[in-house]
Amino acid sequence: MPTTLDPRSASSVTLDRPTTAAVPSAVALNGFAARPLAAPSTDQFTRLSPASHRLGVIGIFGLRLAIGFEFLWAFLDKVFGLGFSTTSAHAWLNGHSPTTGFLSGANVGPFQGIFRALAGVGVVDWLFMLGLLGVGVAIILGVALRPAAIAGAAMLFFMYLAVWPFATLGDGQPTGSTNPIVDEHIIAIFGLVVIGALAAWSVGTFSRRWASLPIVRSHSWLR
Repeated sequence: MPTTLDPRSASSVTLDRPTTAAVPSAVALNGFAARPLAAPSTDQFTRLSPASHRLGVIGIFGLRLAIGFEFLWAFLDKVFGLGFSTTSAHAWLNGHSPTTGFLSGANVGPFQGIFRALAGVGVVDWLFMLGLLGVGVAIILGVALRPAAIAGAAMLFFMYLAVWPFATLGDGQPTGSTNPIVDEHIIAIFGLVVIGALAAWSVGTFSRRWASLPIVRSHSWLR
């Protein structure tokens, strides 16, 4: 006598209990072995070869000297009137204000009135010159790199606002800048960011002695 299959029993087998043979797993469909994937190690992204590290140190050192000398030269030129951008008659030692020539020429941008009002102010002259000297010496020697980088970047940013390269003069020429957005101020700002961020890569006798001071070792922002 033929037997009958209970439909409920069949549905429970075919619908409720799929086997791996009937329904291949996603791993099998994609052809991968059923094993966990190892996460990439962070060392491969942060570790540098000795040659790469050496080149990085050389690059940071060269960047330090270049930007530091740029600040120091601006100070010396304005103090003594070395003739490159400041004549002897306009030297600070001869009684001429070091900020007058630059700030009085701020004739464009939303801050032009503020900058022109600051031109020739004695306190502004001293702050500007001490900033040039302090940033230049600190970066060249490799001491207090992070404070110097912050101070130097702030000075360059205000100079950038005074130049305001977004505007153009009546003849269509850039206003004190050769680029409508990115000029030497912006490049130097990012250079100072790199110097401050990689202060630990700084080399030199003064830099090593500065880094070994107890106060610097306990306050990394002074590095």
